[in-house]
Amino acid sequence: MRAYSKTLVLSTFFFILLLLYFFARRDALLKAEQNGGSLRDVRSAVTFHPPLLRDTQQETRRRQKLTKILSGSKKITRKHPKQFSMSISHKGPMHLALVACRNHLEEALTMMKSALLFSNRKIMFHIFTEESIKLMFETRLKQWLDPLSSKFQYIIREITFSIKDAEEWKKIFQPCAAQHLFLPVVLKDVDSLLYVDTDVLFLRPVEDIWSFLNMFNDTQLAGMTLEHEIPNRIFDHHSIKGIAGINSGVMLMNLTRIRSAVFKNSLIPNGVEWKDLLNHFYEKYKNYITWKDQDMLNIIFHDNPEYLYKLPCQWNYRPQHCMYGSNCKGAEEEGVSILHGNNGVYYDDKQPAFKAVYEAIHGYTIEENMFQSLLYPLQTKFLDTVNTLCGRIPQIFLKQIEKTLKKVYEQRVVIHLGHLQY
Repeated sequence: MRAYSKTLVLSTFFFILLLLYFFARRDALLKAEQNGGSLRDVRSAVTFHPPLLRDTQQETRRRQKLTKILSGSKKITRKHPKQFSMSISHKGPMHLALVACRNHLEEALTMMKSALLFSNRKIMFHIFTEESIKLMFETRLKQWLDPLSSKFQYIIREITFSIKDAEEWKKIFQPCAAQHLFLPVVLKDVDSLLYVDTDVLFLRPVEDIWSFLNMFNDTQLAGMTLEHEIPNRIFDHHSIKGIAGINSGVMLMNLTRIRSAVFKNSLIPNGVEWKDLLNHFYEKYKNYITWKDQDMLNIIFHDNPEYLYKLPCQWNYRPQHCMYGSNCKGAEEEGVSILHGNNGVYYDDKQPAFKAVYEAIHGYTIEENMFQSLLYPLQTKFLDTVNTLCGRIPQIFLKQIEKTLKKVYEQRVVIHLGHLQY
């Protein structure tokens, strides 16, 4: 009798589980059919996805060895900043600035597409470009307005150097490389802004990096990642001051604070505001800096470290984080949040993992099924990258994309269930 009772309880338990699975699968299937999806999409919405490729024991030992080496290295620590006294509003659009010149049109549009694919909040794009490609921008963006009109707005602006001797600046600094230095002055009515290079790709919602604004303390006014996580490496050779420089490819800025701040420097004892700071730095360092705009930012924030919030490395993940061994712990744990394919790695075969992500997003057509036309082709491309240092652990690149897409489909299933209830 006791054995019979146990058997009955177990049978009832598994029957209930089977019913739950059946109803979840049925509702997801109905939703997928309404959206033109496939059964494969349904499985993606209601089942667990194991990693694409499992690491071999050799790769596991290699990671453990690398972790041990890194743990003995000098670490750069960062205090956890306190919250803003006044948080950033979630009502208005997020402002994103980019600068695109000459042959960077396709790259810029691919970056913008990645921002729109994974984000829920509205984005206002501030596009600084040359007159010669302005019409091409307009034509391509108008094609997006019909399906995505609720998700973005844009303003196309001229390249503007708000400084004396502007023509001299354009000779020494490439216009597209230095424009972002003048954003606090040019965008006078914008409170907060995210600037990214055109060779950046978002692998998760823009609102996730936007939320770091609420983590700035009372003095911090800009967030950037370090140029490299291991001090004194080859990638730091252009750092003018400090052990490890900062990378300006992703800059999260509170423009209101930048405009009102007084910056210390060796030229003027009492400090100077941002709009005048660039002139002084240009006169002193124009013949000594290699990377121009990035070196100037390194000097500014070396002299004013209290103004800088250091973003985790996964928010500006570049080839140097993996090409000589993994050195971005945040990406290993959480996956890449923002991919930065600098030095042209999207267009050659030196870093096929970076190229695979770019080609997948570039080739994706808005409104297509994102599982079938984006994720699955990308997973397939990574099968050819596992013998490279950057591509040997595909989940570093895929984790956030998979997480975001799964969340989108789960939300759709929940919405559909809610409609059925009413």
